Amino acid sequence: MKILIINGPNLNLLGSREPSIYGTMELHDLVNSIKKYGDRLGIQVQHIQSNSEGCLIDAIHNSVGLYDGIVLNAGAYSHYSYALRDAIAGINVPVIEVHITNIYNREDFRNVSVISPVCIGQISGLGIDGYKLALQYFFDRKANEHC
Repeated sequence: MKILIINGPNLNLLGSREPSIYGTMELHDLVNSIKKYGDRLGIQVQHIQSNSEGCLIDAIHNSVGLYDGIVLNAGAYSHYSYALRDAIAGINVPVIEVHITNIYNREDFRNVSVISPVCIGQISGLGIDGYKLALQYFFDRKANEHC
């Protein structure tokens, strides 16, 4: 099983960007933690991060036939990028939306995700554990296909 982790804008600043909100773990540490968890589950985890909407869309398009699922933290694009929404809707790869913070307990503009309706689920507010829960879901989903 192969899962693509996509992190969007400003996630490259993890550890230094508003640590009181996002914590002190840096992106490379987050990715290493997710990959180790994936290894324990027998999941090959690939990661990309971009601040560019077009690069994120390309990664989503290019996932078809290569990945069994996508874990997407689109950052602020979650709240207004209809282009990302359409990219997700246009592929047959299941996507789980993840947010480190609880977007429903923050500024009003963060309370709406335009990509949620085309994702199979959303995990919000559980820190980096949200990524691991998404991997666990894909693992369990695959295991249940064999039952």
